[in-house]
Formats: sequence, structure tokens, C-alpha cells
Amino acid sequence: MTLHRIVRDAAKTHGDRLAVAADDGTLTYRELDARADAVARSLRALGVSRGDRVVLWADKSAAMITAMQAVLRLGAAYVPADGSAPEHRVAVLARDCAAKAVLTTRDRTGPLRASLGTGVSVAELATSPDGAQEAADARIDEPAAPDDLAYILYTSGSTGAPKGVCISHRNALAFVGWAVDELAAGPDDRFSNHAPLNFDLSVLDLYGAFAVGASVHLVAAELAYAPAQLAEFLHSEQITIWYSVPSALTLMIREGGLLDRPAPRRLRAVLFAGEPFPVTHVRALAGWTRARLLNLYGPTETNVCTFHEVRPTDLERDRPVPIGVACSGDQVWARRADGGVCGPGEEGELVADGPTVMRGYWGREPQRGPYPTGDVVRVLDDGRFDYVGRRDHMVKVRGHRVELGDVEAALLAHPAVTEAVVVVVGSGIEARLVAVVVPAHGHDLGPLELRRHCAARLPRYLVADEFRTRSHLPRTRNGKADRAALAGDLAVTPAP
Repeated sequence: MTLHRIVRDAAKTHGDRLAVAADDGTLTYRELDARADAVARSLRALGVSRGDRVVLWADKSAAMITAMQAVLRLGAAYVPADGSAPEHRVAVLARDCAAKAVLTTRDRTGPLRASLGTGVSVAELATSPDGAQEAADARIDEPAAPDDLAYILYTSGSTGAPKGVCISHRNALAFVGWAVDELAAGPDDRFSNHAPLNFDLSVLDLYGAFAVGASVHLVAAELAYAPAQLAEFLHSEQITIWYSVPSALTLMIREGGLLDRPAPRRLRAVLFAGEPFPVTHVRALAGWTRARLLNLYGPTETNVCTFHEVRPTDLERDRPVPIGVACSGDQVWARRADGGVCGPGEEGELVADGPTVMRGYWGREPQRGPYPTGDVVRVLDDGRFDYVGRRDHMVKVRGHRVELGDVEAALLAHPAVTEAVVVVVGSGIEARLVAVVVPAHGHDLGPLELRRHCAARLPRYLVADEFRTRSHLPRTRNGKADRAALAGDLAVTPAP
């Protein structure tokens, strides 16, 4: 099985069922199948063939989903670019992956052609294109092998240059197959799609739905962090499986009135991933809904490689719930600095190996062997993993090794703290830890209270030098706290 066959197979069995609901319209499986073939014919007329890359640059829409399927049907790979990305970045991605074509909105085609010059075709993205010369009923179904490239997701590299994570059909389906089985998903399910299409969370939303003939309901980019509208979306679209970063759920709880009305009767699973979820909010969700609560973990390079279903005992902890145990057919372990495998109570870098591990970064040597995630975990007595923090968030302040995740976990244990980020401001002897927290609605948290709270949980050298409160945190497009923006702001903003 490969990704390009999923919608084709669903159209045979679930032809008239809803497949995609978006701001630009809805598509049944039969309509999605036919329009994907039409777009594929147009792409083939542009010279796209097996093994090529096609960049897709637009906001989330039924047209984008159609184009993704069309690219796969040619045995090619799609490269989704965020609809809000500047033209320059899209041109960089297209050049980097040697794209054969770029599909975008009509108003962007001219400027992008000028940026890219000759050699890359730029065409309008459309759900029902005109440019096909073949018979309308001609099926496009180029062969694709399980290890062929299916899509490339670009992430920000440590050098500032984007890195293209290459995902094969086998990589994607190993995760999707596990998720469908774990969720017991079926045709009556209604998946939300909160994540941008260039973010790996969207893979479950789309292909989990398509694999079983369910429907996927796209959250428009402008609503992604509009808390009241998101809470209403959950109800109005009768979502049964919700998946997002914790930040979105936090906003829905804190500012969207999510808990002010009964949980939707059909909601049966709430999944979250991408960052630690304050346990206070997990407790609130557990008290509001009977739906399963699942914490999924994995960098883009592995998609989801561990998971944990929230248990009553997890709600008694001060720390975020564990990231759990291996899934998706992967093997995971914590590796000590000396290369040995960590035992219970020990901390080390999480390493993943198995079918979801990427083919490699575009233009670089293929990934061979286990993938070191860069995340530090603690092994619990029962073999599960607790997330501690990023290796690159492990810093030295006044000679002490500081794991920023430990400080943030202590802050999030305060019942009136809804979000917390700790950054280092300054360097050398001038370096200081600055904690920025978002208080719960109606709470006025002062530095003294926060300092006392942390001092009761942390050694002295881990207690932040400064505590500041904000009504909200800066966000990346994927919804995570933007640490770089926050640190830059704090560096030029004197302490109150």
C-alpha cells in the first residue's frame, strides 16, 4: 500500500461520503478522486513525472488537498509551503528541492515566475483545472514503491537555512496504520485538521481519515488561534477526533469558553503533541470529557514514535503527563552520554529506530540507523518515558548546567500558571534566567509568589533570576512558543 492509493480505494467503497470540508467547499470521495486525476493530468502536461517534486503554496483548502493527491498519483512528491510564507522563502524551497513545478494562487503566479525564472513551472492551484488534454475519465496511477519519496516537510535548521525532511510512503503509513488501529477509526469519524499542512501533525488528520473513509474538517489558518471560534468549531463540525498542539487547547480552555458548555457527545479522542501540556489543563479536560486523552511524541524526522494515554494517576503529578512507550512499529530507548542504555531513574537522549524514521534530509546523506532526537527523557520505573527537555535547551548559567524544561515544569505545576517559558538572556557572567508565565484568567501572579513556588521544588541554581507575566506568548506558525522572539524581546526590554 502507498499513500496515492488511499483515496482511490476509499472512492470505490465510500464514494458519496464526505471526504473534505473546507472554507472553499466540500468534496466527497468520488469528487476528490476525480479532481485529483484532473489536476494530475494538468501537472503531467507541465512535465511532472515520477520522482519529481512539486511545491504547493497556498492556505489550507480543498484545492490544496486535491493537489497533494494529484502529485502522489504521478509518483511524484509534494512539498507543502505555508500559505503565509513570503515569496522569497518559497523560492528558496523550490530551488533547494529542485522542484519541477509550483502550484499557487492566481495572484502569486506572476511574481513567483519572476523570482524563479525558467526551469520551474508555476501554475495556478485549482480544484477543477481546465488544462487536461486527455479524456476526462483517464485514470492517473503511476506506480510508487513503499520506499519512494512521498513528501518533504521543511523545518527551520539550526543554521537558519531550512532543512527538508524526506518522508517515504512506508514512513507515513507506518504511523497512519498504527493511529487508525489505536483509535479504532471508522467511516463515521470526523477528524479535525488544526495543524498547517506543512506540519507533521496534519498527516494523521488527513490520511487517518482517508484510510477509513472518514471526513476531515480543515481549520482555516485565520482561526487557528481564535479560541472562541475553535471551541465552536469543535461543536458545530461534530468532531470525533481532535488533534492539535497543546497551545491551541490551552487557549480554548482559557479564553474560548471550551469548558463552559458540555463536551460534544460524539467527541471520543483528544490528541495532543508538539510540546509539553500543563497538567492543570489535562486535569480540566479529563473532568470535562469522557473522550480518550492521548499524548503523542516525535520530531518531524520520526513522526510519532511514542504515545501515552492519560491515566487517573497521571493527573496527580506535578509534571506534564509522560510521553509513554514506543508505537508505530518503532523501537525507542534513552541513551546515556557514554553510549549505554538508560535504566529506570536515569536521564538520556531519546533515540528512535524503525519504519517511521525519515529517509534523510533533502540533498544530504541518507539517514542510516537510529535517529537521535535531541530530546532528553527520564526513564520511569515501568519503562515509560518522561520528557525532560531539549538538549539544545540545556544551558550553563554561572557554571551550573540548567535544563530549561525542568524549570518550566516546576512553573507549570502552579495551579494559576497556564503557560511558561524560560529563556537565557545575556551571556557569560551576565547570563540570567528569565521566566515568562501566562497566568490563568482572573489571577494576579507576582514575582515573589512565583519565586517561592519554584524554591520549594527546585535547587537554588534552577530558580529563575527574573519572573515576568504576559497575557500571551509569541508563537511560531506551528503554534509552539517562539523562544527566539521572546528572548530577543526580553534582551531589549529592561526588567520592571
